[in-house]
Amino acid sequence: MVGKNESDSGSEKPLDLFLNIGLDEKTAKNTLANNKVTANLTAVIHEAAVTDGCDRTVGNLLYTVATKFPSNALVHRPTLLKYVVSLKIKTPAQLEAAFSFLDATASENLKVNDFEAACGVGVEVSAEDIESAVNEIFEENKAVILEQRYRTNVGELFGYVRKKQPWADPKIVKQLIDAKLYALLGERTAADNEKPVKKKKEKPVKAEAEDKAIVEETAKPSEEEINPFSIFPSPEENFKVHTEIYFSDRPVLRACNSKEVLEKHLKVTGGKVFTRFPPEPNGYLHIGHAKAMFVDFGLAKERGGCCYLRYDDTNPEAEKKEYIDHIEEIVRWMGWEPFKITYTSDYFQELYELAVELIRRGHAYVDHQTPEEIKEYREKKMNSPWRDRPIEESLQLFDDMKRGVIEEGKATLRMKQDMQSDNFNMYDLIAYRIKFTPHPHAGDKWCIYPSYDYAHCIVDSLENITHSLCTLEFETRRASYYWLLDALGLYQPYVWEYSRLNVTNTVMSKRKLNRLVTQKWVDGWDDPRLMTLSGLRRRGVTATSINSFVRGIGITRSDSSIIRLDRLEYHIREELNRTAPRTMVVLNPLKVVITNMEASLVTYSDAKKWPDAPADDASSFYKVPFSNIVYIEHSDFRMKDSKDYYGLAPGKSVLLRYAFPIKCTEVILGDDKETVLEIRAEYDPLKKTKPKGVLHWVAESAPGVDPLKIEVRLFDKLFISENPSELDDWLGDLNPESKVIISEAYAVPSLRNSMVGDRFQFERLGYFTVDKDSTPEKLVFNRTVTLRDTYGKNQFDFSEYSIPEFNPPIVDLTTPKAQNMTEKMPSLKIELPALKKFDTMELMAIS
Repeated sequence: MVGKNESDSGSEKPLDLFLNIGLDEKTAKNTLANNKVTANLTAVIHEAAVTDGCDRTVGNLLYTVATKFPSNALVHRPTLLKYVVSLKIKTPAQLEAAFSFLDATASENLKVNDFEAACGVGVEVSAEDIESAVNEIFEENKAVILEQRYRTNVGELFGYVRKKQPWADPKIVKQLIDAKLYALLGERTAADNEKPVKKKKEKPVKAEAEDKAIVEETAKPSEEEINPFSIFPSPEENFKVHTEIYFSDRPVLRACNSKEVLEKHLKVTGGKVFTRFPPEPNGYLHIGHAKAMFVDFGLAKERGGCCYLRYDDTNPEAEKKEYIDHIEEIVRWMGWEPFKITYTSDYFQELYELAVELIRRGHAYVDHQTPEEIKEYREKKMNSPWRDRPIEESLQLFDDMKRGVIEEGKATLRMKQDMQSDNFNMYDLIAYRIKFTPHPHAGDKWCIYPSYDYAHCIVDSLENITHSLCTLEFETRRASYYWLLDALGLYQPYVWEYSRLNVTNTVMSKRKLNRLVTQKWVDGWDDPRLMTLSGLRRRGVTATSINSFVRGIGITRSDSSIIRLDRLEYHIREELNRTAPRTMVVLNPLKVVITNMEASLVTYSDAKKWPDAPADDASSFYKVPFSNIVYIEHSDFRMKDSKDYYGLAPGKSVLLRYAFPIKCTEVILGDDKETVLEIRAEYDPLKKTKPKGVLHWVAESAPGVDPLKIEVRLFDKLFISENPSELDDWLGDLNPESKVIISEAYAVPSLRNSMVGDRFQFERLGYFTVDKDSTPEKLVFNRTVTLRDTYGKNQFDFSEYSIPEFNPPIVDLTTPKAQNMTEKMPSLKIELPALKKFDTMELMAIS
């Protein structure tokens, strides 16, 4: 058996190999466009030892093996190829039977006699037997054949024969069927060559109600939408092949658990799912970690298993107690409860002992190259000068590293992998470095620290993780992950990668986030403009809406995708619309003096906390004072009225929400004759006036006493561009309007006793939460999200002003009914992201 890139065949081109086995040029070139099929077919050709060429029939079978062989039985592929090359298996039917048998066998021992019987090996079907089967089929279907003549489905006839004689030579079957057809029907006639006339389909009966028809046509959600974790196998299936690792100087490594190793693992775990959420304690968690938590904790919860919170603390220079405490606290805020909290540093002794064992087995060596030299040698695919040093010498040097005898930066322990591999993550990765830095959890016991590439997979194995789930940038590391566990003879978890969660108008890189914080471009890790989970929480976003957002995206493998910010905002609004009570705040107050109301008179109106508040439920209302001095938004007044304007203007009336209609009678202007300083108005105490416009407002609760003053912080997207990470000057893309502070907004008195974290809908303005900077003297509110979708068009606000029972009518345009409406009203046509349609999961057992 020959490896993929063996030195004596290194000059072979895949195209030449494919043409040599009889593939036509078009098929061969199409194959090259698919990296996975190219790799598989190349490996199959080498395993079959037909690099110099073979019969076209054999070549076609080899191609089928490369594309359809069951991934859980790759250990038996060389055996099958021997049967193919020796023509013991020579038909597609035999090959399909082999696939079915091997799929059921998986990595267990192959029972040769049963295999050969299942595949028809050695069975010879005579021409007489085939002819007899064909005659029987024609006799059974004679009436239909005579009626359909040459339009008869020959494929069906072929299938009938195959059922009777599964191992018959398909060429002979085809010849006999053609001959029998000719004998029965004679020469083709002109009528036989005419295209059949298609019958017109009857139009369906029109539904009584169009909306009902639309609802009925709506597709049912897929199993993955109902349960995104359904794609993952159960722990007892972990004997199947995890991946193939190609080497330049030896056969392919098929990493998998033996039956004995798996049984030992299942005995420890009781067959339960074990996952882990493994953050590095070198910064605050962001929304991408919310997806990782959903996948790791969610799978364990859905299967009744366990999920570790494991700190990946292998770099003492970047880790802080602050980050460790934050991670544990935010994980619980997100609604997840760890089965157990562990640290990679808990296993430092075991990791060290396994590193010694790795050296003893000849799979690791102590290296003295500098980081620059390592980089240069990797680029040139050159071995380190110390790669082949004696095992005893590396053992002694590694002990010197541990005892602190060797200076920092003068030596590393590297894994002896494959410097000629096509995968750069097999270029002798570093396992241990010297760092004379105390560890925040392990103290000063160690001066050598394991790398992520060395420690991560081993600790997964030691903790009996069943599903090691990570993002797609780690996919190329899967080879080194399994290489190391195989080299040490350890249990191998099932590895699966999913796409990172990237959101528009922000950065997710910890390095960039750290720079924003340390250089004070933002106000700390919990700045509400950041996509850190603490920042989102401070902004008023709930853990429930974040998890709903993550679940809606799905656990896809679609790489390089970026999710629009408005999709997250959609989920935030969905929850806050149900849970945030309504109240009234005026951001930029414009004074309105009601001239026909006594200055000493103050009345109170009942204002609704909820749009559908029952009249007999006192807790669903709050009291709003109404006096002769009220304040409205500056933007709700114009000097010039127009048909499509529903605000206040000279001589025009509006309704003050929950109170009375008022009519503008006079405007007080500043010295520039343009700035509006004050409005004079009259109110209609009998409410006979029926204006169209409805405004929110705040009044003085007593003569000469200003309303409750609050500070309001209006947060917007942090970056102007959708993908600032792609920009060289990404800091130059910061949005100067991302934070606007309104220091003296006016609020209704009922907000006075609000507590930090309380959430409200400020009518017509958006959703807001009480910030931690609030004091007894002054409350501070952060805007969580606007009422309308500012950046996308998932929703459409038909009017900024509504009828007297005011609540902005928001239409969800993702519903079938709304989409039908947009088809009938072209002016409403907008581009809709498929909120309910997600990429199909690609479950891969091999990379």
